[in-house]
Amino acid sequence: MKLKRLGHVAIRVTDLEQSSQFYQALGMDLVWQDTDWAYLKAGNDGLALLSAQYQQAGAHFGFVFSERREMESAYNHLNNQGLDLSPIHEHRDGTASFYGKDPDGNWFEYLYEPLPV
Repeated sequence: MKLKRLGHVAIRVTDLEQSSQFYQALGMDLVWQDTDWAYLKAGNDGLALLSAQYQQAGAHFGFVFSERREMESAYNHLNNQGLDLSPIHEHRDGTASFYGKDPDGNWFEYLYEPLPV
């Protein structure tokens, strides 16, 4: 299993709209915004803003896979090692992922992000 890249960092925010505008003013591009989270990018690097209503995971960092089967293979590999993982989750934006925790309790995400068509 070889990771492609660190794709994003996700942080908790108290006011999603205000934080989204703040990071856009810093030069980031808004890619997606929903009622409970927003996703911004600076080049290939992403920042996810998670509101208090976002329930999938807490603050985390996400690794990207361009092929879904690679992400699913990684899930099976880590699951077989006994790591505590969430089920694979289908996201509203067409991506899919699962979450896990490192030995110190930090959340990580393995994310399938389809290549642009």
